[in-house]
Amino acid sequence: MGCIEELPYEVVLRGGSFKECRDYVRKHFRESLDVQPGFKIFDTHIIGIPPISIGLDGDFVIFPFTKPCHGTFLLRVEDRAEADRLRKRK
Repeated sequence: MGCIEELPYEVVLRGGSFKECRDYVRKHFRESLDVQPGFKIFDTHIIGIPPISIGLDGDFVIFPFTKPCHGTFLLRVEDRAEADRLRKRK
């Protein structure tokens, strides 16, 4: 893929801190995994303050995305292949 902004995403949380995004994922999603900054998701390296929590909900992947000058957002993207790939890492 290469560009998060080209994905059909839904904003779950707008303008949250990395900690707020991590806490939201851990509280609202049964399945989650923690990764380090630089981890690739949708062929893009994500940044943040570790640990970075990624949620899984069926075929949906929920993850923080930082857009320079706009802040950090928690995004929800439906992608079965990426969700399966992340589950295999657990």
